[in-house]
Amino acid sequence: MSGGARRDTVLVVDDEPDSLRFLTDTLEGAEITVLVAISGDAALDLLQHIVPDLILMDAVMPGIDGFETTARIKARPLLAHVPVVFMTGLTESEHVIEGFEVGGVDYVRKPVNVHELLARVRVHIGNARAMQAGAASLDATGRMMMATDTRGQLLWCTPLAEQAIARASPEWSRERGPLPTALRVPVERLLGRSSPPGAAAKIDQGDTTLELVVIAQYRENEVLIRLNELNPRADVTKLQQRLSLTDREAEVLLWISYGKSNGMISEVLAISPRTVQKHLERIYEKLGVETRAAAAAMAIKVLGN
Repeated sequence: MSGGARRDTVLVVDDEPDSLRFLTDTLEGAEITVLVAISGDAALDLLQHIVPDLILMDAVMPGIDGFETTARIKARPLLAHVPVVFMTGLTESEHVIEGFEVGGVDYVRKPVNVHELLARVRVHIGNARAMQAGAASLDATGRMMMATDTRGQLLWCTPLAEQAIARASPEWSRERGPLPTALRVPVERLLGRSSPPGAAAKIDQGDTTLELVVIAQYRENEVLIRLNELNPRADVTKLQQRLSLTDREAEVLLWISYGKSNGMISEVLAISPRTVQKHLERIYEKLGVETRAAAAAMAIKVLGN
């Protein structure tokens, strides 16, 4: 590893000295920085100050066990993305199910196999990092996106989505934990109906409406949701003026930026899908773009300024 490369960091939570020593030696031998906590309480305290790349969690400990500790970790939005891998005894198969239920991503059996442990650690750190990079790239394109688990608990959100949620509920912040009631209730309603991609719920906020749109369930326990702040009258005027569009072209582009299909736009604007497509072709020409995604990105950038 080069001198300037960033070392991965793993928090090991275990109350057994021999196990801690073995795990620390194994991980450090693989050039991974190791943090240690000997109880659930100690882990939660440490996580107030640092966010590791992965947590190795002993399932059975005195006091707060590994399951309760993990549930509390996953309830903190700033930590929800951190993968937790459980360590459990060979005869404790019921712990595997409980570990997944509280948010664990994997498990290893004790006594731990060194090669298996390192392989699982590397895979889950890589997956978590890829997911964070995906969230960052969504924010770079001006997208307001968030992911919840299938119960509606917030897992992550882009900074722009965080700002939109805070506008809907000014008392809320990511550090305070779960989604505010104004969003949690419609999200739970959507997820409770096992809504298909494209299903939406709307929250009225005076002149503005916050729309929550289900994009996909792209992992076993993660649902991707797009947030749209809808203020059609003001947004159409802004697009029309800034991009030199006709009123109807600005309306079509606005609904494209909201992620709507030609069919949906046809219904909203009471025009035929063929007419929508003709307007879209003129929009491409005026904006100097070739794709729907590029036009939407340009609109989002204008509306965000």
